[in-house]
Parts: sequence; structure tokens; C-alpha cells
Amino acid sequence: MQTLIKLQDIATHMHLEPAEETPNLPPLTHDKKVAPCGQIVTLPPKPIAQQSSIEKQRAELGISYAVMPNGKRMPLLKTLLTSACERNCNYCPFRAGRNYRRTTFKPEEMAKTFLQIYRAGLAEGLFLSSGIIGGGVRTQDKLLTTAEILRYKYAYKGYLHLKIMPGAEKAQVERAMQLASRLSVNLEAPNEKRLYDLAPMKQFTTELLRPLRWMQEIRQEQSQHLGWNGRWPSSTTQFVVGGTDESDLELLSTAAFLYQNYGLQRTYFSGFSPIPDTPLENRAAVDPWRQNRLYQASFLLRDYGWDLEEMPFLLDGNLPLDVDPKLAWARENLTDEPVEINRASRPELLRVPGIGPKSAATIVQARRQGTLRDVIDLRKLGVKTKRLEPYVLLDGKRPLYQLPLL
Repeated sequence: MQTLIKLQDIATHMHLEPAEETPNLPPLTHDKKVAPCGQIVTLPPKPIAQQSSIEKQRAELGISYAVMPNGKRMPLLKTLLTSACERNCNYCPFRAGRNYRRTTFKPEEMAKTFLQIYRAGLAEGLFLSSGIIGGGVRTQDKLLTTAEILRYKYAYKGYLHLKIMPGAEKAQVERAMQLASRLSVNLEAPNEKRLYDLAPMKQFTTELLRPLRWMQEIRQEQSQHLGWNGRWPSSTTQFVVGGTDESDLELLSTAAFLYQNYGLQRTYFSGFSPIPDTPLENRAAVDPWRQNRLYQASFLLRDYGWDLEEMPFLLDGNLPLDVDPKLAWARENLTDEPVEINRASRPELLRVPGIGPKSAATIVQARRQGTLRDVIDLRKLGVKTKRLEPYVLLDGKRPLYQLPLL
């Protein structure tokens, strides 16, 4: 029972740590879903009386539903080895000196607790982080020990996401890559200056950026058969959005660099929300639309082949909140120069609203069989045409479409 209380204490704030492909989705909420673009969509709430027994148990433990890259929804235990921390990050509920009850697990205790939850069918994966006590190296050792106990003592072969602590050594990163399904390092801010405003004890380049570089070097220099299940884990990072005066341009510049140079799988954007008894408790929470626009722009950089220069930044370096970045770009560039569907290259197709990587591939394949002359031809291919109609030509002609009402 004491163990469950400890998990519940930690779970209070773990929604601040986005996990896997679901950005910032609180544990077990039935009134929201996240669209592929990152936007949170509200759904009718599910009455408590209709929740199953297993759903209620998951809610009590703070288990989240993560959406994996293949679309599978996985119940994921997000937790910490300890909520005690010697760092004084200005936004964090676990910061040193804050009046907050601390909870700590020993590696064996955490491994056994998760295995019980896993065998009960309550969780299928583990996301394990920690506050820092005794330095990043010592804390990382405890995370690695927990992972080794799970993998070798209890023969756990499932999903394991490990956090890399600030100041971890390269050998520890390499060992984590042999144990985990995914690794992450929270940069928190896009550069040294902004990080100092958020977390004055952290070092951007040496403590945070360097481990991400090590991960990529290990992938490039060593055989992937050394990784867990014969492949190297993916790597991700997280930014706190709106906790300081950083611009979207700053955030996306760093994200683009990481995608291009460090093989990053995903960048998470956690909208700032003030925590009582922290230095930033009086700072306003970030507009949720800003977080969503950053996700949309990040996907354009990662999956659509966009350059940073193509982003429709405003004069203050931020993205518009009232329209998604791809549509904003199309209105500016494609309204008078629409894309000919039958001749456009894949990169050109990917700049049309409503056309993603799968749709672009389908269109390219279909053109080999004949000319696409009408939006009906696109619909038969499974392409959604409502958003693309104002910005394309089909066999030299604009599709008929209804202008949006102002």
C-alpha cells in the first residue's frame, strides 16, 4: 500500500513530462484526444460509472496512454526514482527548497513495483526519470541499475524509456542505449541564455546537448546489434514553452539542428504552467495554441522536408496562433501560383495543405497510371481534398470549391 501511495504522490506532476507520441496528454482523460498535428481535441467525457475496473486502477496510479509511432495506444507508467532534487530549476515542482513531500524508490523496489503493475495488465511500458541527488552521474547509475534489474533479473522485454541525467558520462549513455527502447534528454530551452532563466544550475552544451550527440555517434560508429533487441533506441528531447521569453524561431532553430545533426526522433513542447512556490509562480501560463503550432511546425521540419526559412514567422519570431503554419505558408505562396498535381515533385506536393507523406506517395504512384483531372480522382485514392482545393491545379484547371465564410 505504501508503494502505491508513493506512485500516486509522484504522479501528481508527471503530466508535465510528455511521453512518446502523445504531447502533454494528462493521464487517463477521456475528454481529449490528440490529432496527428499535435492539436488536442475535446471529446465527450466518459462517465466514471462507465469506466472499467482496470481504468480506475490506472487512474489511481497515474498511468498515461501513450500513442506509439505505429499508432498503438500503450498504457505507460511515467514515474521517478525520486522526487527529491538538488537542482533549483525555476519552473519545476520538484526543485530544491520547495515545500513539497518527497518520495524515493530504491532501484530494486522500483523494478519490482513496475513488474507487478505490468503482470497485472495495468501498464505495458515504463517511462523512468528522476530528480538529481548526489550529482547526475550517481543518479544515472541508479536509473541504469533499475533497468538492469528489470531486463536481467526479471527478464522484462517490453518498452522502457530512460531519461539521461544532466552531467551523465558517455559510458553511461552507451549502457543506457544497450538497455532502453528510447532515451531522452530534456534541453528545456533552445540555448544557453534561455536555459539560465529556467534552470540556472544546468549547462546547456556540456550537460544536455553533449549526451544527445553521443547517442548519434554511438549509432554511427557501433553495430546496432549491441542495442536492446538488436537495435539502437531512438532519442527525444523536450522544451518548456513560455517559461522564459524565447521565441518560436529560437525553439524551432534548435529543433531543426537536432533533427539534421543528431538524428532526433521527436521534439516535445511542454506548455509552461505556473507552479506555486516556485520563482515563476506569477508568470502566465502559455496559450495552448502556441504549443500546438510548434508541434505542427516541428513535424514539417522532421517529416515534410521543410526548411526553417519557409516557416511563416511573424515579426516577433513567433508563429501565428490563428492558423497552422502550413496553411499560412500556402495562403502566401500558393494562392496565385497553385501546384499542378500531375507534375509536382514530392517536395512540392508536401507543401500543399491536406497532403502528407502518404498522400504524396499515393498521388505520385497514381499519376503513372493516368492523368488526375478532378478532385473525385483524388478522393478515390483516399486523399482528403477540402484543404487542398484552393491551392492546386488538376490537368491545368482549378477545382471548384466554396470560399470560406468570413
